[in-house]
Amino acid sequence: MAVPNFEHLLEQAGQLIASPAVGAPRQADIRRAISTAYYALFHFILIAAADEFVGVTKRQSSRYTIVYRSVNHSVLKKLCERLSNPNVSPDLLKHFPRSSLGTNLPPLASAVVELQEKRHLADYDPSKKFKTSDAHRAIDTAKGAIARFERLNQRRRKAFLTLLCFSAR
Repeated sequence: MAVPNFEHLLEQAGQLIASPAVGAPRQADIRRAISTAYYALFHFILIAAADEFVGVTKRQSSRYTIVYRSVNHSVLKKLCERLSNPNVSPDLLKHFPRSSLGTNLPPLASAVVELQEKRHLADYDPSKKFKTSDAHRAIDTAKGAIARFERLNQRRRKAFLTLLCFSAR
């Protein structure tokens, strides 16, 4: 499996809203850029999960594909809504070191929720008009969320990915 390159997706989003020779970027390009910014973050998280549970060296295996494809948008959003809530439930917190989400996970989770909601608007709400600045903000939000994920300590990262991939009962 050739994993999607999240950096290329972010680059593509930026190219979609680059100033054209005449006029402003088209609504279709702005909407696509917002959607692509979300997908860059989504695929980054999928890669992290599959790398964690199968391994970077096994990216061509069917097991890698199973883990990669097992994460769906609604599960990711629900988990991130719970993690971005200031009153995180003790049942969720117990999976994290010292029962703490740290400083990077709540804003990362908020960014996932925000970008997914913006993607839905961009993809499905014809009455919504977007500005180029909306797309720039979406790209910046995705980049910031990726940076926050990379700053998670290993135990928090593993806890987040485990909760994403497996149901806690």
